[in-house]
Amino acid sequence: MPSNDARTLLRTAVPAAAVGAVAVLVAALVGGGEGALGALVGTGVSLAFMGGGLVALQRTAKRLPQLFQAMGLLLYVLQLLLLFVFLAVFKGTELFDFKAFGFTLLAVTIMWIAAQARAYMKAKILYVDPDSSEAQKPQKTGSPT
Repeated sequence: MPSNDARTLLRTAVPAAAVGAVAVLVAALVGGGEGALGALVGTGVSLAFMGGGLVALQRTAKRLPQLFQAMGLLLYVLQLLLLFVFLAVFKGTELFDFKAFGFTLLAVTIMWIAAQARAYMKAKILYVDPDSSEAQKPQKTGSPT
């Protein structure tokens, strides 16, 4: 993974994981063990979905840049569908607190998106190739007068 991509992943995953850790603590205080487990599962699902999506999107951007925007839209739709399936499967579960899971999933996802937007705004990524503009300038020939 190139250093820019790794830096973006790090700058998004760390704040999201920190929000997840705080959510686990709050859920443990409010809901006990089931609440903490629900918040932990919510944090894991959010980090896995968003992290996997970011890695897939970065690989697509490197290999097939013309498909970047379409892949981004497809990826977000796929993430929502997978999340819907996950929620439908575990809706009536008693393994963990479903409310703690849902609120943690929402909080971690919002933090991930905000951190990702900030990381992209702070990244110094060239969108113009500086060498190509200098190479195409016409050379002056003839006498300077």
